[in-house]
Amino acid sequence: MTAAHSLVAEQLTVGYRERLVLEGLDLTVPAGRVTAIVGANACGKSTLLRAMSRLLKPRHGHVLLDGHAVHRLPAKALARSLGLLPQSPTAPDGITVSDLVGRGRHPHQRLFARWSSEDDRAVAEALDATQVADLADRPVDELSGGQRQRVWIAMALAQDTDVLLLDEPTTFLDVCHQVEVLDLLIDLNDRRGTTVVMVLHDLNLAARYADHLIAMVGGAVHAAGTPEEVLMPDTVKAVFGIESSVIVDPVSQRPLMLPIGRHRVIRTETV
Repeated sequence: MTAAHSLVAEQLTVGYRERLVLEGLDLTVPAGRVTAIVGANACGKSTLLRAMSRLLKPRHGHVLLDGHAVHRLPAKALARSLGLLPQSPTAPDGITVSDLVGRGRHPHQRLFARWSSEDDRAVAEALDATQVADLADRPVDELSGGQRQRVWIAMALAQDTDVLLLDEPTTFLDVCHQVEVLDLLIDLNDRRGTTVVMVLHDLNLAARYADHLIAMVGGAVHAAGTPEEVLMPDTVKAVFGIESSVIVDPVSQRPLMLPIGRHRVIRTETV
């Protein structure tokens, strides 16, 4: 198991052109744990992940990885410690699955160094873990949305980082593959101590799989803590604007949110 790495945002202010999305945000990601960021659309979840991975430069404040500002670290050094699966990534035309997954090994390549047996091992393990080994020779652009998403996750795994950020990793996946991917991330955390931070839209999957939840509203952290501390009816109302009931999940013993809509009665067929 690798040593846990800390990731902290301090007074983070980020935006696009004239529009601020995050302003003065403070956040600590528990090292060596699985964190899920939840919130309504356009609340700043993806922007936060992009800033933490230094794809977006802060206008104020900073993100610290083990006490070092990520925007001041050499790019290759950061890529060996922190990996990102962004929303809707794009692959070069005609690239095969194995070649795309192999690109995850670039941060570990030395100048003029040959491809190593360690690179082979990392790529093979990532392909097997995401169940896409049988697609290795297929062009990525011929795959279904769900298959492509698993290939991108495989590339992130092949990068073999101590911190892994994933923006909606279950997008395009059916329920079976959603569970398989989340199980895989838990296995990765258990086996290597990888700090996992993921944006999820499904509150119940977030509560079941994450050790730590961060609920965002309007570019700010509304609540953070264990699923039991965060997933409560008043938080769901504040974050998503919907009434709900929260019970204990009989499978995981974690909180389970049941949304309450306008139609609350059982409808029966009339003969």
